[in-house]
Amino acid sequence: MKRLCLLLIVALALLIAFPGISVAQDEITVLSSDADPYFPYRITFNLEAESSSEITDIDLAYRVERLSLVPISCRVDADFTPGLRVNATWTWNMLETGGLPPGAEVEYWWLIEDAAGQKIETSPATVKFDDLRYDWSSQTSDQVTLYWYEGAYSFAEELIDAADEALQRLASDTGVSLEHPAKIYIYASFEELRGALVYPFEWTGGLAFTDYGIIAIGISPDNLTWGKRTIAHELAHLVVHQAVFGPYGDLPTWLDEGLASYAEGELRSDFQFQLNEAISEDELFSVRSLSSSFPTDPDEARLSYAQSYSLVQFLLDNYGRDKILELLDVFKEGSGYDDALLQVYGFDMDGLNALWRVSLGLEPQPTPTPTVPLVVSDVLGISLLLGTILIVGLVFAALFIYLTLRSLRRRQ
Repeated sequence: MKRLCLLLIVALALLIAFPGISVAQDEITVLSSDADPYFPYRITFNLEAESSSEITDIDLAYRVERLSLVPISCRVDADFTPGLRVNATWTWNMLETGGLPPGAEVEYWWLIEDAAGQKIETSPATVKFDDLRYDWSSQTSDQVTLYWYEGAYSFAEELIDAADEALQRLASDTGVSLEHPAKIYIYASFEELRGALVYPFEWTGGLAFTDYGIIAIGISPDNLTWGKRTIAHELAHLVVHQAVFGPYGDLPTWLDEGLASYAEGELRSDFQFQLNEAISEDELFSVRSLSSSFPTDPDEARLSYAQSYSLVQFLLDNYGRDKILELLDVFKEGSGYDDALLQVYGFDMDGLNALWRVSLGLEPQPTPTPTVPLVVSDVLGISLLLGTILIVGLVFAALFIYLTLRSLRRRQ
């Protein structure tokens, strides 16, 4: 008995002196966990774990950091061979699901179970989906962090100043402000930008990932003027998207693109020329037709952007910034395009189209007369008429057959 007590005292003393030593327990132990991103195509998640009982189930849960009404996480089965000590892996293939923008962050954790019924859930870890092909530098202002890898510090400074000016102009003229900080990634060319996208369009020069608060643009140091305007344009998309974010927020394209074009400053000279030409020939698109996707034809797309700019300018000049802000709030609540305009301005899209055209010196376009729906009595009347015609037709057909048969019998 004394010997047993002595052994317990010695064991206790060792635990106090060397806290890293532990008594073996029946529990699941995570030996290692990591995520290996390969931008822009995939992220591979790896786990090594052991247990005193056979590990029978391993799931990976992950969640992308983005604007969301309700945080949504995904849970997938990891690939592994059951055993006392296992290596598990799962690869998120962006070619199958669509890509993530540079700088996106993914939170992940593991759920493990063994044959004895023991379960553990690891603490969340975060992997940043960076484009490690380039050596990025960064510059930060109050609301924007700009990343670039080619060009002097002054190049980045001019771009971030343009971003700040665009945000100030939007806030001053429309009352809309950036609610969450933005990250802007500047690639050195259009080609290198497209190399950062899983499924790029061949005409892509810049785009805003509005849910992530991230912008990616291809700007070379010798294309600074275009770059400043594009940064302002894409930033405006972030601002407007954040302003109407909610379960219902949906904007007509002319308003979304019009505000983004307005944020650039004065309308580009080539866009203004095309707008003036369309006005002189009375070949403008209607406001209603500009509420959905713009045409893919380059000239028609350019005119669509120019008209959207002109429409937003018309609303600001004649009704002020407070009305634009009110309009965005109404859209956030889920109003339809016509209903939102009626609530804020007292006219629908056709009314806006007419007033805007008059401001340009054109006649209002005639509003198409809506088709009057048939009421129940109309349907019954038409059914009765068709039934009567059918019966009369059958009678005449029977009479014709009777007379024909009678004529044949007489000949016989």
